[in-house]
Amino acid sequence: MYPAFKPRHLSLALLAMTAPLQAAEDTEKRDGTVLSAPAPVELEATLVTAEQELRQAPGVSIITSEDLKKRPPVNDISDLVRRMPGVNLTGNSASGQYGNNRQIDLRGMGPENTLILIDGKPVTSRNSVRMGRSGERNTRGDSNWVPVEAIERIEVLRGPAAARYGSGAAGGVVNIITKAPTAKHSGSVTTYFNQPEHSDEGATKRIGFNAAGPLADQFSYRVYGNFNKTDADDLALNQNYAASATSTPPAGREGVRNKDIDGLLRWDLDPRQTLELEAGYSRQGNIYAGDRAVNGSGSALLTELANSGAETNVMYRQTGSVTHRGDWDFGTSQVVASFENTRNRRLNEGLAGGPEGSIGNASSRSTSELNHYRFAGELNIPVEWGFTQVVTLGTEATRDKLDDPYSNSQALNGGAIPGISANRSGESDAHNYALFMEDNIELSSGWTLTPGVRFDRQSDFGGNWSPSLNSAYKLTDTVTLKAGIARAFKAPNLYQSNPNYLYYTRGTGCPVTAPNLGSGCYVLGNDHLDAETSVNKEVGVAFADNGWVAGLTYFHNDYKNKIVAGMDEIAQTSIRGRVFQWENAPKAVVAGWEGNLTVPLLGNAGDVLSWTTNVTYMIENHNKVTNEPLSVIPEYTINSMLDWAATENLDLSLNMTHYGEQEPRSLTGTGANAAGAALEKRGAYTLFGTTANYRLSKTWSVTAGVNNLFDKRLFREDNSGNAGAATYNEPGRAYFASVTAEF
Repeated sequence: MYPAFKPRHLSLALLAMTAPLQAAEDTEKRDGTVLSAPAPVELEATLVTAEQELRQAPGVSIITSEDLKKRPPVNDISDLVRRMPGVNLTGNSASGQYGNNRQIDLRGMGPENTLILIDGKPVTSRNSVRMGRSGERNTRGDSNWVPVEAIERIEVLRGPAAARYGSGAAGGVVNIITKAPTAKHSGSVTTYFNQPEHSDEGATKRIGFNAAGPLADQFSYRVYGNFNKTDADDLALNQNYAASATSTPPAGREGVRNKDIDGLLRWDLDPRQTLELEAGYSRQGNIYAGDRAVNGSGSALLTELANSGAETNVMYRQTGSVTHRGDWDFGTSQVVASFENTRNRRLNEGLAGGPEGSIGNASSRSTSELNHYRFAGELNIPVEWGFTQVVTLGTEATRDKLDDPYSNSQALNGGAIPGISANRSGESDAHNYALFMEDNIELSSGWTLTPGVRFDRQSDFGGNWSPSLNSAYKLTDTVTLKAGIARAFKAPNLYQSNPNYLYYTRGTGCPVTAPNLGSGCYVLGNDHLDAETSVNKEVGVAFADNGWVAGLTYFHNDYKNKIVAGMDEIAQTSIRGRVFQWENAPKAVVAGWEGNLTVPLLGNAGDVLSWTTNVTYMIENHNKVTNEPLSVIPEYTINSMLDWAATENLDLSLNMTHYGEQEPRSLTGTGANAAGAALEKRGAYTLFGTTANYRLSKTWSVTAGVNNLFDKRLFREDNSGNAGAATYNEPGRAYFASVTAEF
């Protein structure tokens, strides 16, 4: 009989940030990192202890399947990830566009600098969505492709240790790890229902399953599936903030239908080698709520589509991968070949001016298709070069190919542009090749040093070095000092770097420093952009003793070359139209504090009653030249939870989140001074929730609770920047329940 599959999900970077390696038993994880060291000592206790310390440690958070049960997300795991230290939900700019489609933002670096992984493999589907002039995409992001029932844990890695993962990880990494094949047949089916108290807010219903087990002596399987529907908010939700009685009100939260299926076959070639074949298919269709980018008044068509609950865009995602893991005399290895295809089919949205992002025709659709190919290999080699070390050597090759003919079809209404054809191809692609090395060095029984370096060669912007240095020093048995520094980067996306992609405005969207000459203004793609880069630094202290856990970390990111729509004229058209292009902005800075505290109140190390709190305080998050915020985020955030194991079968929890004041931008997208409501702040507010989990039997368990217990509601007050910081809805009180059957 093949050996039981025992994944370990603490990556080398995560473990190094809490305590030096103290073990040698080879441990493999679903994302491929394998921990190994030469002395044959027991690792299990070390991993369990480290996991408890990491659950809300500065720089790292781990969300377990038990956490997902105690506080089940309504639809998207971002509901839960947002409650970790250093995490907010934001747009990719301070424009306020698509405000209710906020995505995971780590340490204020923006969603596009948060790399989403599933079992260690990057997810790229949102890159198939056109990026508008403000730097926003009309997308829900990539955190909703795996149903809750299939998740074993979620690792959230912030700061310097994330630099190893390459482009898009400047803010950090969210690694969604799925449940693995097992030696015995097992599985579960869960139904979930969320009903808002207010009828103008959308309800959620879902059912999901997960099953795993052996097929033959050397074969096992894992399969999961999901159907999930969240209704859109009623169009009347934000009616009080409509431009007029006949205007389309600011959109509430759009609905979504998820359908997911994924299967994995594992073959244990021998006790030291495994091969995994995986394939998946997902469909995400929206339920339209009236959203658009800049058109404040909307239109009769947008109102009709929202009132009818139309499905205006659908994302089809197909994935496949082959993974080999080996345990050799010299160390361990992993090789992964993966493929991701995304077809983004939607009603055509305006490409320019006031109609940008607004649907103009209920029957005209187009498809954007993105193919992502990836090959990655990694060796983990334990060595004794004066110190106990684990050296990691790796390589990665990726190719992204985008075909989006509609987004490149904007007519040359403002006159011909030299070198730009009226009939432009929608195809673009980019290649990236990378080598990386990391060395986890145990300098002494209490000091671990982890230097690393990654080199990327990208077809559009050339080479990039990402060196890093992380260290953890165990000052006492209970106190650990940690520090890190790394250079991270983000390559230009396939819209920003495509010279065929252009935006046009007839005049009011021209920069205030370069007003309309009579034929409007263009913003072009730019194939000579530099990569966005940041130097990420952090220093912190962590304490852990008999259930008491505390930590405090200061982080500081010097950010430069952020890609924005430029305001410096580069040319003029044949009939006096101004021409601009995407360009690299001056420097920006992001800095703040993260803190966490767990207090054991009752039982052995708090296993009966415990109180956990984390705090994020943002000191700076702005462009150094304009002083404009990079995104609209709270000045500070406090998350707290009281967890009580009332009986052997009953768990109760009370949670609280407090958001500090949020400030909007002071300049419009054209560089003009904002005025009136566009300068209004969103005041501090607090949300409470409660959950009860009861195990009826070995097979059946029930979860029920209330979100937003005291019904604190906030409303979106305009379509985009004119709302100031009030760019999203905070839904009111809602009741939820789920039933799980395990076998």
